[in-house]
Amino acid sequence: MRSILIVLDSLGVGAAPDADRYGDWGADTLGHVFAQSPELALPALFSLGLGEVLAGGRRTEGIDGCYARMRTAAAGKDSMSGHWEMAGVILKQPFTVYERLPPQLIERMEEEAKVVFLGRDGMGKVEKMWEEHAATGRPMIYVRAGESAIEVVAHEDVMKRARLYEIARVVRRHATAHRMARVIAQPLTGRAGEYVAGKGRHEYPAVPPRTVLNAISEAGWVVEGIGKVPELFAKSGVTHGHAAGTNGETLAMIERVWDHDGLVFANLADFDRHGHARDVAGYAASLREFDGWLGEFLPKVGREDMLMITADHGNDPVFKGRDHTREQLPLLLRYDGKAGWLGTRDTLADVAATLGEFFRLRERWPVGRGLVDFRKARGARGARGS
Repeated sequence: MRSILIVLDSLGVGAAPDADRYGDWGADTLGHVFAQSPELALPALFSLGLGEVLAGGRRTEGIDGCYARMRTAAAGKDSMSGHWEMAGVILKQPFTVYERLPPQLIERMEEEAKVVFLGRDGMGKVEKMWEEHAATGRPMIYVRAGESAIEVVAHEDVMKRARLYEIARVVRRHATAHRMARVIAQPLTGRAGEYVAGKGRHEYPAVPPRTVLNAISEAGWVVEGIGKVPELFAKSGVTHGHAAGTNGETLAMIERVWDHDGLVFANLADFDRHGHARDVAGYAASLREFDGWLGEFLPKVGREDMLMITADHGNDPVFKGRDHTREQLPLLLRYDGKAGWLGTRDTLADVAATLGEFFRLRERWPVGRGLVDFRKARGARGARGS
């Protein structure tokens, strides 16, 4: 019994009904990418119903899958709350997003970690901060624009990784009290003025409440988390985690683990990077790459396997600013030859309910509604085989 859930990180399909509360009315990630890339063709995704999701159509003929629009019920528009919701946990309060960390918070972190951070008053000129870092050995601290994330950074020639990680763990403890989602320890390498991110990047994420991933793994199934997935769930419920820095690496890892029973849960993060960079051409190129891979992968998805493709939030590369956007999200599902419109769903937790029913968990997941009646489908299949 195999299922795969692929998250196209940031692939929104139009402003959500409450987008004006977030300043995002008019955002449309995929629509604007298509508008500025008229040559873009996505035959594999359209064969599963993506075109109908965009157009609001209800066509079944020529569609080899089920499709829907989903709306986020959780407050916020970040990757962690989006992934947690599709795993069955809806956050009522958003994670905290700071433009600058409060001075009192920094002072408490510095006191416990026994450091004085660079960047405590904002980013300033990065080159100047790097020079001071090399001269003083003080670690740098940033908040990511528009994200609930703190990054602690130090060059490997200035500070050992073990010390950087120790400081990041202290930051994590204080970030938890402020409802911040992620703390990242990032070593640097390279020469002065040409620093680059080095190996050994480590995330210290918030730990979610119990999700459907826990229920699936507790039932004896393997949960393969690929890309950002293990970090977004603090590895909770993920039996095997696989690092992948690019979409290409993520897709290659999917191919490696797909032969095993259980759930494959993968995040394709390059889309979100292009959104933040406001890189429409890069976004279109990543869509084209994924669609080509998907066309070759679909024949490997058997009739009794389940494939779901969705997103966690929007990140319109044409919209103002560089933040995520509050959008409706696509849901494409392929199972047992079913095809057609599944409606507009009120929560991403319908994904969790569907996974719970697919893996025949003893109790239905309490949040969300299943997308497919698996009992009926399995009964019909048994009758055809009798």
